[in-house]
Amino acid sequence: MYDLFFIFKEEMMKISFPDGSSKEFEKGIKVYDVAKSISEGLARNALGAMVNDEVLGVNDPINCDAEVKILTFEDKEGKKIFWHTSAHVLAHAIMNLWPETKFAIGPAIDNGFYYDIDLEHKIGPEDLPKIEEEMQKIVKDAHEVTFEIMPRDKAIEFFKERGQDYKVELIEGIEDENVGIYKMGNFVDLCRGPHIGNVKIIKAFKLLSIAGAYWRGDSNNKMLQRIYGISFEKKKQLDEYIERMEEAEKRDHRRIGRELDLFTMRDEGPGFPFFLPHGMILKNTLLNWWRNVLLENGYGEIQTPIILNEALWHRSGHWDHYKDNMYFTKIDGEDYAVKPMNCPGSILVYEEKAHSYRDLPIRLSEFGQVHRHELSGALHGLFRVRTFTQDDAHVYCLPEQVKDEVFKMIDLAELLYSTFGFKYEIELSTRPDDFMGTIEAWNIAEKNLKDALEERGLKYTINEGDGAFYGPKIDFHLEDAIGRTWQCGTIQLDFRMPENFELTYINADGEKARPVMLHRALLGSIERFMGILIEHFAGKFPLWLAPVQVEIIPVSEKFHDYAEEVKNKLKTSGFRVEMDTRAEKVGYKIRQAQLRKVNYMLVIGEQEVESGLLSIRKRSGEEVKDVKIEDFISQMKEEVKEKKITE
Repeated sequence: MYDLFFIFKEEMMKISFPDGSSKEFEKGIKVYDVAKSISEGLARNALGAMVNDEVLGVNDPINCDAEVKILTFEDKEGKKIFWHTSAHVLAHAIMNLWPETKFAIGPAIDNGFYYDIDLEHKIGPEDLPKIEEEMQKIVKDAHEVTFEIMPRDKAIEFFKERGQDYKVELIEGIEDENVGIYKMGNFVDLCRGPHIGNVKIIKAFKLLSIAGAYWRGDSNNKMLQRIYGISFEKKKQLDEYIERMEEAEKRDHRRIGRELDLFTMRDEGPGFPFFLPHGMILKNTLLNWWRNVLLENGYGEIQTPIILNEALWHRSGHWDHYKDNMYFTKIDGEDYAVKPMNCPGSILVYEEKAHSYRDLPIRLSEFGQVHRHELSGALHGLFRVRTFTQDDAHVYCLPEQVKDEVFKMIDLAELLYSTFGFKYEIELSTRPDDFMGTIEAWNIAEKNLKDALEERGLKYTINEGDGAFYGPKIDFHLEDAIGRTWQCGTIQLDFRMPENFELTYINADGEKARPVMLHRALLGSIERFMGILIEHFAGKFPLWLAPVQVEIIPVSEKFHDYAEEVKNKLKTSGFRVEMDTRAEKVGYKIRQAQLRKVNYMLVIGEQEVESGLLSIRKRSGEEVKDVKIEDFISQMKEEVKEKKITE
């Protein structure tokens, strides 16, 4: 009896929950049953669980002591489980409609899911409702999603018999003796999971678009058809999503960029944006403000060459980790590379002279233009380009200065993002599979960043394995006016590159020591940030940023002289003013100015000339009459100074 008691105890495990409570369960208990032990409601909504930083499906077993968080659709990881299963439902529907289809991969992504297929029939927009109808039948059949382990050789034979060449290739690349197989009715797929328990909870879905995608992202491989979709637990959620997407389409920075003459893209330079005069005003206004902020915060500005010798990129580590994204050229018979990042150039500046511990921290900022090769199918307006400018900065500091420097960078991030009305979330990205340096150094670097965030009391999530190859990073995800999130700023801690370049300073004992290097970009890509701003404000920029702040509209030619006087007074006061002298009706001119999102329109007619007062029409449509020009100028100066965000 005594022995049996201890055998029983060995089969038990302790599960701890986020609220600090814990319970004992038998080993092998399913995630669903753990959720049910908390409440029936939680079990109904459970999609899976975070178990010791691993995501499990709702029917997966837990086999050891663990920290467990039950995941629902409210959680990012819960959505990923839901959308992963939805991708299988999509593939199942396609198989029912076109049994000859060969399936590649079908993952969840940040906003939904996709599946890549090889099919002779070209899927068109007219096919999507038919596929959705078939998906609805599958969901209505309420298929359980079941998992089994299959020996690797048997799995290869299984998928070969079904003509699934891509699955066979994937399995052949797996070294494990066994592989995971998921079943859903008569649909069987190679998959590691995790998944929901039953497809019946996928109440609403929509297929969004069709694109081409090379197998394994290699342009030497066959082009497959990629079908994107989104799904939800409730139809109301889908309706809200569609409404947001319609609003996002209205805000598309590519369309607004054309309408406001900000930038253009040409076939002569795919992925290389052309900025027009109004776009350059927006870009320079943004950069000049940020340049002054950095100068006030102790940064010295540098500029480094766009092209540098190839040997430098071997030394920095970019060659081994980034060469597929780089452009190359030859100069005087030697190999050179166009820089994809600014850090090696900054390091060369640091090396220009010897440094004492008294000199540190040294903060060097650079608005550096970089070039990175992107596949043509990935290019997207200003969001994904082949050349862009970074508000890069590199801080060289003592180990004991790291935390304070990270604090200062976090403060800069708060100043920047709050200026534009952005909320943001913070992510700590840890060691990737492809990394430089030792695990010990990485552990120290990650702890430094964690300590800085926690000492500030900042809420953050861990993004496992998404650090830079040379160090962990803090990433800032902005939320825009319609609730979309954008990964933007980053703070990266780097012990490795100072080692590669043997950077030194003289410490208090008169000996050489190694500085720590912090990489920091908060706007990130200036071009991408401009695209985000265009969509965030829908082109209705705050006065201080607007390319055209005031449009003067004379009622007729006889009022041009007075209109010119008003224009000159405003320009002398530092404002960007244009005057519409076309022989068009006033109403037409006002509508045109509104379409161009001009902040203020001044209609100049006989009454304004006689009174010397202004009639002001705001972008929102509100009209204010009989305003002194001095008062208008004072009001605008205050608006610019405070960087007010107005309609």
